[in-house]
Amino acid sequence: MKLTRRNFIAGLGAGLGVFGSSRKATPQLPNSKPSRPNIVFILADDLGWGDLSCYGRPDYRTPNLDFLAAHGVRFTNAYSASAVCTPTRCAFMTGRYPARLKIGLTEPLPATNHSVGLDPDEPTLASLLKANGYHTALVGKWHLGFRPEWGPNAHGFEEFFGVLAGAADYHLHKNGLGEPDLYENLTPVERKGYLTELLTDRAVDYIKRHRTAPFYLSLHYTAPHWPWQDRKGGEHVNFTDKTIEPITMGGGGSLKLYAEMMHSLDEGVGRVLKALKVAGLDSNTLVIFTSDNGGERFSYEWPFSGGKGELLEGGIRVPAIVRWPGTVPANHVSSQTAITMDWTATILAATETKPADGHALDGINLLPLIRRSSAPEDRTFFWRISDQDAVRQGHWKYYRKGKQRYLFDLTTDEREQANFATRHPDVLQRLVAEFDRWNRQMLPRPSSEH
Repeated sequence: MKLTRRNFIAGLGAGLGVFGSSRKATPQLPNSKPSRPNIVFILADDLGWGDLSCYGRPDYRTPNLDFLAAHGVRFTNAYSASAVCTPTRCAFMTGRYPARLKIGLTEPLPATNHSVGLDPDEPTLASLLKANGYHTALVGKWHLGFRPEWGPNAHGFEEFFGVLAGAADYHLHKNGLGEPDLYENLTPVERKGYLTELLTDRAVDYIKRHRTAPFYLSLHYTAPHWPWQDRKGGEHVNFTDKTIEPITMGGGGSLKLYAEMMHSLDEGVGRVLKALKVAGLDSNTLVIFTSDNGGERFSYEWPFSGGKGELLEGGIRVPAIVRWPGTVPANHVSSQTAITMDWTATILAATETKPADGHALDGINLLPLIRRSSAPEDRTFFWRISDQDAVRQGHWKYYRKGKQRYLFDLTTDEREQANFATRHPDVLQRLVAEFDRWNRQMLPRPSSEH
């Protein structure tokens, strides 16, 4: 279906219908409404740049996420901190470039690796918010370590319900090794149901509770990450090869299955938004939606090239939507560049929470830039993964893969097809030098990547 203004408006109307209701809202008790905002951070898994209809997806609709965008700010220059999931999740949890931490060097963390995880002494967004009086919960995917001392409960989350590994069968709730991987805090549990819906159920139940303190809910869906399964079953996975990792296991599937998975994800977001409305928490909740990296085989990346695992735009440019009624403007599109660590810094600022001493953040608070009507500010971002490097500075982008260096002008060539390296050698050398300076502050690459 062709994306038109009429279709987009219709999609927004459909979104209103999902969580608009004639039922009377039941706000919290008068003395229980927190003065500081609640936080709902929603992270999709392997969601490509154009996989929402408000970002251009032509063959299915995402009315609830379109509604979120129509009532908030939609970013067109938002990036993930990496092109794969573990480093990006490390960046969000710590607010720092993933290459500063050992766990951030795993690209991504395989289910067989029980020798590394997020350092228990590393301050996280959850631990900082918990210390500042917030109730904290993670619902969904962790993927930052499999031992208890590396798990969510050791890093500031008072509650955890979800999976530890990078991918899970949506019906059997098993990881890539065929092992059960659904947890309630530290305890393995069995639940019947489609994983996307189970995560939504838990998030909605969490929001419904009456409480006297503000809350921080991280809702990390596994959708639309492989395996390609809808709620009816889809293509079940034969977990027989214990050497295969989730990033390489994305065989089979179809556009129809992917669309059904996206429908479940969008429906889940709608239920979460409805729960906030019914609880009377709409106006006092900052909602952020984004993805951990670019998409895979069924994602719609246009106009970009590349995808998950690549530092081309399709691998790191992601959807990002922010909603906070009365604080963030509605129905606004921002071209301000943003990166994963910015969401950490923004949440800390919104909740009046200070970063940990000696752990400077690599992101910034985006709220002042979102509120401002002035032109976006130029910023410089760095990426490093496998045999690839990248820098974005203003409209210029430096990209290295192996021994080949590229310089792209994103104002005229978003598909990164024309190499300006020989035409602008001064720009290339400047960005290479800036990358080298940044890289010297990071942990060394694993030896296999040299």
